[in-house]
Amino acid sequence: MKKGLVGILLVSILLLSGCNLGAKSFGGTVTVDLPDNKKLVNVTWKDSSLWYLTKDMTEEDTEETYEFIEKSNTGIKSGKVIIKEHKSK
Repeated sequence: MKKGLVGILLVSILLLSGCNLGAKSFGGTVTVDLPDNKKLVNVTWKDSSLWYLTKDMTEEDTEETYEFIEKSNTGIKSGKVIIKEHKSK
C-alpha cells in the first residue's frame, strides 16, 4: 500500500514539474497558490524554473491575485502565470 502511494506521489511530482516550463515554452496557464500569510514581492524565470520572492503579510495586508502574461512578438503563443495569496486569521 505504501509503495503504491509513494509511486503515485512521484509520478504526480514528475508530471507537475513540467507545468512551469510548459506555460513558458508553449503557452498556457499555471496557477501558484502561495502559503498562507505570504505576500508576493517579485517573480522571475531562471532557465525553466519559476522563482518567486515572498515576505510575511502584515496585519494591514490583504490577499491579492496577480496575473503575469507573456505575449510573443509573433502572437502565436502566450503564457500566463497566476499567483494567488491567501490570508488566514
